[in-house]
Amino acid sequence: MTAAPAWDGPPPLAVVVDLDDTLYPQAAYLAGAAAAVGRAAAELGLDGDRVHAALARELAAGSDRGGTIDRALLAAGVPDGDLPGLLPSLVAAFTAHEPESLPPYPGAAEALAALGAVVPVGCLTDGAPAIQAAKLAATGLLPLLPEVLVTDTLGGRAARKPAPDGLRVLAVRLGVPADRVLVIGDRPGKDVAVAAAVGARAIRVRQGEYVRAPDEPAAWAVTGDFPSAAALALRVLTAPVTAPR
Repeated sequence: MTAAPAWDGPPPLAVVVDLDDTLYPQAAYLAGAAAAVGRAAAELGLDGDRVHAALARELAAGSDRGGTIDRALLAAGVPDGDLPGLLPSLVAAFTAHEPESLPPYPGAAEALAALGAVVPVGCLTDGAPAIQAAKLAATGLLPLLPEVLVTDTLGGRAARKPAPDGLRVLAVRLGVPADRVLVIGDRPGKDVAVAAAVGARAIRVRQGEYVRAPDEPAAWAVTGDFPSAAALALRVLTAPVTAPR
């Protein structure tokens, strides 16, 4: 964790948080989705355990690459020519996975509540809308996030962070200028970069799948968990504003 520099300029008027690997460990969701695909593969006459294991390996290598089920089937020995007939059902199994529970990181709920008592709080997340909705419901955090925007609803994968439109739209919903939002998220290339794209600042949470990703672009501050990031944000949000001379 790095120490935060002094905050110069006006304080933020809202906080926007990421979802996956910021508020809860995404690995828990991916494990359940991979198991669902394995069961669907078995119903199609494939070796479900082998497909499940191959997909788990593919997701561990990078969950945001796309084409993971395709590569998993090939790794499990499924002929390339069979993929077109299998993929729709397996993709549907992945997308339809609705976990009963996805426990948030320790202290995440309390940290969100503390932030929401001071400023408007929203969530900006990438992914298929149905999947992200299922994740949010399973975390139990939705009551603490009055505004949620899934970027894909604005234009599919092209609208995902660091594309700035999602953050701009969410800032409007929160009733603040986009450059007066403080973003908290785990991925420098997405969460920190989208904040920079609108002239805002970000706190990186170094955890989850991208824990070893370099700090590029650099965040205003880096913490090891979400409650620490929220505590740092609260210090800025509640600091007395000194009038310029």
